[in-house]
Amino acid sequence: MTDEILLETEDKMQKAIEVMENRFLNVRAGRANPKILDKVMVEYYGVPTPLIQLATISIPEARKLVIKPFDRSSIGAIEKAIFEANIGLTPNNNGETVMLVIPELTEERRKDYVKEAKALAEDAKIALRNVRQDANSDIKKLEIPEDEQKRAQEDVQELINKYNKIIDDKLKVKENELMEI
Repeated sequence: MTDEILLETEDKMQKAIEVMENRFLNVRAGRANPKILDKVMVEYYGVPTPLIQLATISIPEARKLVIKPFDRSSIGAIEKAIFEANIGLTPNNNGETVMLVIPELTEERRKDYVKEAKALAEDAKIALRNVRQDANSDIKKLEIPEDEQKRAQEDVQELINKYNKIIDDKLKVKENELMEI
């Protein structure tokens, strides 16, 4: 029974790491990344549609995204949606494609992004603590001897230590990526 709780706990902790990694992708590092356009919704024939469904997105250079719509008549709507999405980029349209140039990051902006990454890592650690709390309460509900309960709680603590280290390592990699010029 405690094994099932531990497996479920580890699964939830792994999901917290995945959520953090996905959120890290939205923290810019001065390089073009199509993920920053994931939440852009384009008003297409009166229906809010994800940008990815209306166009191909390519990266011809390290700091440039090119969006080529399947339907050229949607260029204006795509440009407007990007502008309204408030992602900090100004779209340029040449009649066939929309280009986004990622500006060089200033030292101050890089530090802001590092703070944002640290906040995301802290959110992940909070999620891990909540998972640990749930697991420990599930263990206490089991009618098993006290020494088995203690052992199971120690196993949960080992899991949280392992996943906290993973978060710290991933944060360090992201910080280095953000501060790299």
